[in-house]
Amino acid sequence: MLRRTRAGGSFIAVARGVAWRNLHNHFSHPMYFVPSLVFPLLFFTAFTGALGALTNVRGFDFEAGYEGFQYVFVLIQTAAFGGVFTGFAIARDFETGFARRLLLAAPNRKGIIAGYAIAALGRWVFTAVIVTGVAFAAGMTVPAGPGVLPLYALALLINGAGILFASGVAMRLRTVQAGPLMQTPVFLALFLAPVYVPLAVLEGWIHSIARYNPVTAFLEAGRGFLVGRPSGVGLAFGLAVALLLAFGVWALRGLRNAETSG
Repeated sequence: MLRRTRAGGSFIAVARGVAWRNLHNHFSHPMYFVPSLVFPLLFFTAFTGALGALTNVRGFDFEAGYEGFQYVFVLIQTAAFGGVFTGFAIARDFETGFARRLLLAAPNRKGIIAGYAIAALGRWVFTAVIVTGVAFAAGMTVPAGPGVLPLYALALLINGAGILFASGVAMRLRTVQAGPLMQTPVFLALFLAPVYVPLAVLEGWIHSIARYNPVTAFLEAGRGFLVGRPSGVGLAFGLAVALLLAFGVWALRGLRNAETSG
C-alpha cells in the first residue's frame, strides 16, 4: 500500500510540475499565446464575414446562423491544434535538454505525458472561452437545448487526442522540425470535412472524403448540440474515445522510445 501511495504521489507531482511549467511559459510569453488566440479569431471573422451568404444556398438550414455554424468548426479546430501546439513545446523541451533531464529525474514518467495533457487542456480552455465570447458578440444565437456544454465535452476529448498524437511524434523525433508531421495530418483532416457548408450540400470528391472523415462526425454532432437537435452523438463520442485510446498507446510507446534513446 505504501509503495502504491508513493507511486501515485510521484505521478501527480510530476504531472503537476510539468503542467505548471508549460502553462507558465505559454502565458508569460506573448509570442506563444497570442498566435494561438489570434489565428482562430481570424478564421472565425474571415469565414463568417466573407462566406455568410452561403446561408442562402439550397439545403443550408441552421438555426444558429452562419456564426454558429462556423463557431463549431473553430472550436473543434482550437481543441485539436491546442494539443498539437503543445506537442511543439515537448519537442522544444527535448532540443533544449530539459526533457532529457526530466526523464532522468521523474520517478513516474507517465506523469510527464499527463502534465503536458493538462497544459494542453488549460491552453485550449482559455482560447475556447475567448472564441465563445466573440461568437456571441458577433451574433451567434443558441436555441433552447443542450447548447455548448456537450460540445465542450466533445472538444475536450479531441484536445486530448491531439496532444497524445503530437506527443508521440515529438518523443520519437525530439526536434521542432517534426512540427509538420504533427500539424499536417490534423490540418488535412479538419479541412477535408464540411467546413463551409453542410455535408449534404457538398458534391464530388470532397463529399466522398468528408463522408468518411471522423471530423465530419464531430462537426455534425457539435452543430446538432448547438441548435438543440443532437444527432450522431454516439458515433462522435465513440470515435473521439477511440482516437484518445489509440493515441494514448502511441504516446506511451513514444515515451519508451525517448527513454531508450539515451
